[in-house]
This record gives sequence, structure tokens and C-alpha cells, in this order.
Amino acid sequence: MSLSGSGRVMLALKVDNLSKTYAASKLLFANKSNGVQAIRPLSFSVQSGETLGVVGESGCGKSTLARMLAGLLSPTAGTIEIEGSALDKAKPQARGKLIQYVFQDPAGSLNPRKTVRQIIEAPLKRLHRMPKAERDKKISQIFASVNLREAFLERYPHEFSGGQAQRIALARAIAANPRILILDEPVSALDVSVQAQVLNLLTDLKARLGLTYLFISHDLAVVEAISDRIMVLYFGSVVEIGNAVNIFTTPRHPYTKLLADSAPVVGRALTAPEQTDTELPDPVNPPVGCAFAGRCPRATDLCRLQPPELKSTGVDQLVACHHPL
Repeated sequence: MSLSGSGRVMLALKVDNLSKTYAASKLLFANKSNGVQAIRPLSFSVQSGETLGVVGESGCGKSTLARMLAGLLSPTAGTIEIEGSALDKAKPQARGKLIQYVFQDPAGSLNPRKTVRQIIEAPLKRLHRMPKAERDKKISQIFASVNLREAFLERYPHEFSGGQAQRIALARAIAANPRILILDEPVSALDVSVQAQVLNLLTDLKARLGLTYLFISHDLAVVEAISDRIMVLYFGSVVEIGNAVNIFTTPRHPYTKLLADSAPVVGRALTAPEQTDTELPDPVNPPVGCAFAGRCPRATDLCRLQPPELKSTGVDQLVACHHPL
């Protein structure tokens, strides 16, 4: 945890009422008046040096949120602040020095026509205007920090394994000298043994470089192992956020419990935590009240009529539920 000179916790990232709505003209069956809300107004903050894990089912808005934070997608409304400064979409270079994105597919995120040296050199040239001699020295340092041999610098992305390619993607990201890294499913495409190596590397880089992470994944065990806090998304909204240890051991939202019960555990038979005919909410015609009401065994008429607000239920735990566990 980082403190400012006044003793207050320093925020690396602050998001206020951020939302994303896709226009009806781009969606064949969308509601013509409202479009489709991929991210409903949400607010959260991340402390400097913290790792915030983001979990949820496919389609819940994890990647949409990440792309808005990185400037790859424009929000419909809301504000994003990094270390107290509002991000200006008209200044992409300034944003690149603050926040970088590491993609799920390591090989697919690297330019196949560029050598590794050219890939890592790009942010040093374009963001920091670094002279060649200084660039060469910096590239050597960066490559050493991700445990790769300098001989790899003259090769092309297709010549590397998935784990090596993800290390190269990390090297490119930290070459920009950012304050925050957005890690979007960074180990899901890797073998389990390689996942452990990359996760250990991420932990080491965070400590040595003073980084802040936003770690997105569907693997609950991975998220719990690397995160300080966890934010649970459902249907474009935050339904629970809290300490990583508590969020799955003592979940307060029924959806968080459903996620925890759905995760496979060695030695435990696979069982469906809910009925197989359960329907997800329709994004074109969203429900009026709580989006999870149709799947929730605790739902009442209040849940179907009024969306719940995110409220504190204890130390460092917030939940959006009318009838929390």
C-alpha cells in the first residue's frame, strides 16, 4: 500500500460512473431507443501497488472495461483518472506512459513482420524519444528482467513458444514504463506449468517496478492467488468487490457463490451448481430489476422490480444485493 505525503492512500486508478452503450444502428436486433449496454455505470478505485482481479462469465463486460481503460474503446459516459489526472483521449502518448495492455493471445498481439527488438523498441522510440544507444541498453535490461536471452531479439514472434511470446509481450508493455498494467487473461492460453512461471514473473515485476495490476481472468484459482482484491462483474455491473481471500470463502452475493461452486476442484466430482435450463439475461431487452434475479434462489418481487445498489457489508467488502448471503 502506498501513502501520499499527507498519509492518505494513493490511488493509481479511479473510475467514476463509466459505461459503454453500443448504438442500435450497429446491432440488428437492438432496442432502437437505448441500444445495448455492455457496461452499466460502474465506479471503483485501485490503490497504488495493488492487484485488482476482475472475474465474471463470458460476456459480463470484463474485456470491454479493460479496453476502455486502455483507450482502445471510447466510453459512452464516465471518467477515468490515473494518479489523480483525468485521461485525455486526445493525448494517446500520455496515456501510453501511464497504462499498458497485455493481451490474452501473446503471439497474436505481436507484429509477425517485426523482430522482437523492433517490437520492444517501438515504445522507447515513440513514447520516450530515446536515442539509439540508450534504447539498446534499455532493451537489454528489459529482456533480462523477463528472463529471456538477448539472442532472441533478432528473431520473429512465430519462432517462440506461448510462454516465451507472453514474456515478450510483457517486455513490450514495461518498455513504456507505465504505472498500470491491464492483464487480460494473460495465462489462459498457456500450459499449467508455464502459467506458474509467468505468474511468478508478474509478481516479481510488480515488486521491482512498483506496478499496479488490473488482472482479468475466468480462472478463479489464478485470480485468488495473484490478487489483493477481487471485483465480480455480472451483466456489465459490479455485483461484489472485496478482499481476495474473503470474496470466495465468504461470498455475500449469490452470483459470487455460484462462480465459486462452479470452479473445478481436484478430487471433487463435477456437479452443476444450477439448473441446466437457466437462461442468461437478454442484453437487448434487459430485466427491470436485478439482472441476476432470474437465476437467483433468493430472489423476491423487490429484486425483480428494483436494481440493488452496491453497499458495504463488512470490512473491505461491497455487494449489490437486496438479500446478501
